[in-house]
Amino acid sequence: MIQYAQKQVSGIQDLEKKLNQQGYSIGQRLLELLLHREGRSAKREVRVLGILQFVAQTLYRHLFGKPADGLEKSRENEDEYMLIDHDPAVNSYISVPREMSQLNCAAFVAGIIEAVLDGSLFPSRVTAHSVPTDQFPMKTVFLIKFDESVLEREAILQQQ
Repeated sequence: MIQYAQKQVSGIQDLEKKLNQQGYSIGQRLLELLLHREGRSAKREVRVLGILQFVAQTLYRHLFGKPADGLEKSRENEDEYMLIDHDPAVNSYISVPREMSQLNCAAFVAGIIEAVLDGSLFPSRVTAHSVPTDQFPMKTVFLIKFDESVLEREAILQQQ
C-alpha cells in the first residue's frame, strides 16, 4: 500500500496525505462495522470525551488488540486532544528508505481516526506526529483538532 501511494506522489508530505486519505475510506466502513456489531446497545456519543474514549478504547482495541496508551487534552488549545501510542504497529513492520526517514506511516491510522470522528458528527482534523523518547523510540502522537462547531455544541451541552 505504501509503495502504491509512493509511486503517485512526489514528497513525504504528499505521501502522508495519501496514506491519510486511504485510512479515511477504511475508517468510514470501520465505524459502520463497529456500530453494527454493538447492535441495539450501541449508544450515539454526543460528548467529546465520550467519543474520544470510544476511539481510544473500542476502535483502538479493534484495530490493534490493545487500547491506546494515552489520551490527553492540550494545555494550549481548547480544541486539541492527543491520542498516544508508544509503539504503533503500522510503523513497526515497515522499512523506510533513508531519504524518507521523516515519514510517519501512522498517518494511515490518523485517517481512520478522522473518519470515525467525522462519521460520528465530530468534524475534526487528525494528524500523526513522531515524538521519540529514550524509553519509546517509536512513540506517535495523534493530534486531534476539533472543528469550532464541536466546541460550540459541547458548550451548549455543559449548560444543560
